[in-house]
Amino acid sequence: MRIPFRRGSGRRGFGRRYNPDGTMTLIEHLYELRHRLSVAILAILAGGIIGFLWFQYHLFGLPTLGTLLTRPYCQLPAPPRADIGTNGQCQLLATAPLEAFMLQLKVGVAAGAVLACPVWLYQLWAFITPGLYDRERRFALSFVGVAALLFAGGALLAYEVVAKGLQVLLSFGGGQVVTALTGDRYFSFILAMLLIFGVSFELPVLVVMLNRAGVVSYTRLRSWLRGIIFGLFVFAAVATPSQDPISMLALAGALTVLFLIALVIARYHDRGVARRRAAEGLDGLSDDEASPLDDRVEPVEPAQPVDSGGRYDDAT
Repeated sequence: MRIPFRRGSGRRGFGRRYNPDGTMTLIEHLYELRHRLSVAILAILAGGIIGFLWFQYHLFGLPTLGTLLTRPYCQLPAPPRADIGTNGQCQLLATAPLEAFMLQLKVGVAAGAVLACPVWLYQLWAFITPGLYDRERRFALSFVGVAALLFAGGALLAYEVVAKGLQVLLSFGGGQVVTALTGDRYFSFILAMLLIFGVSFELPVLVVMLNRAGVVSYTRLRSWLRGIIFGLFVFAAVATPSQDPISMLALAGALTVLFLIALVIARYHDRGVARRRAAEGLDGLSDDEASPLDDRVEPVEPAQPVDSGGRYDDAT
């Protein structure tokens, strides 16, 4: 079988305006993947530069990123927290010459990924949508928006509970121990908390997508309810970096509420599917009975000529 291929066709514009029917060759898919990855990486790099500068400079009238991230630690009472800065200023330790630079770089890149999430989430959506119908593309765009909001909500919850969790952890020692955290340990801890809470909050999006795809039904999810809730509490106990009860209970409680919301959405979706099947007369059919088919003739658009330019690729 020989498929016509025009050299450089992968460099044409992407999207429905240039490709209305959503069909692409393998080469065009690879070109588009490279294009989407390039845009996403450039967006993250641009956000990383902003995050790197924001770490120690005030941007748009906001507190510095370093101040925002160290605030949960600095809100703790002085004992057991040890203030090593001059004039009682709350600061973290750096034990290597390049540690401060690497910390600012790591936090800046993490902040850049969060700031650029609408861009790289859109690129992911745009790469998938050429193979979807119009109705599915609208749902995919809604899922991307909801996923970004849920991630931000999880990160905000983690930010609120970090101070309480640290207060519990640092309360041990009987007054004989003071804590002076290094910047590497503290920022790794708080970034891990923000990431785990943010990703965990994508649970309802995953459940709703699996339900709409027909993988799991409301009835099956409802029968697994007790086991799933128990699993959420176990996951929270294992995944929370601080291992303190406040953070674990906050994550487990939030995930339980989000799962119940997703369960309600799955219930209404399955009811709608059942009504449509009943209206089409599909539920009353036996296993050996053929389903009714629409035998009406539909018009077919004429084939468009392809300019191969005299060059062909062999495909087997």
